[in-house]
Amino acid sequence: MENNPTVRNRPSRKPKVVVVVMETGGKVKKGAAGRKGGGPKKKPVSRSAKAGLQFPVGRIGRYLKKGRYSQRVGSGAPVYLAAVLEYLAAEVLELAGNAARDNKKNRIIPRHVLLAVRNDEELGKLLAGVTIAHGGVLPNINPVLLPKKTEKAAKEPKSPSKATKSPKKA
Repeated sequence: MENNPTVRNRPSRKPKVVVVVMETGGKVKKGAAGRKGGGPKKKPVSRSAKAGLQFPVGRIGRYLKKGRYSQRVGSGAPVYLAAVLEYLAAEVLELAGNAARDNKKNRIIPRHVLLAVRNDEELGKLLAGVTIAHGGVLPNINPVLLPKKTEKAAKEPKSPSKATKSPKKA
């Protein structure tokens, strides 16, 4: 043991302890720590892609942490919030696209978004206090302001030809 340089004697008050230092022969592969094997490095996959979402999960998580809504933010919270926001955006866009098509337009403008939100019961309730810039107002005329129909106009037929119709020939 005294001739071997890899074995050292350490002095201590306790009984003698022998420490063996093992040296590895050859080169150590770098960059494979924590991964199985040392093959080619895989391309990183975003959390949005893992969750199957279009909205940025990482950015929403950063905003949750930065906003100091709580001391700690769980890993599932930004994914859930991104999914909810994506669903709401898709719902509003679909209804706004329908409103644009009803107005024979190819492009969605704020007016179409307003019409979509205000005509939908649940979205209207959710966004009740929201003002949409350049959205305008819903078309609404109070029935009191509309012209009244008279009794004569209701009784008289509109065209005389239909009133004096001749009997069909057999």
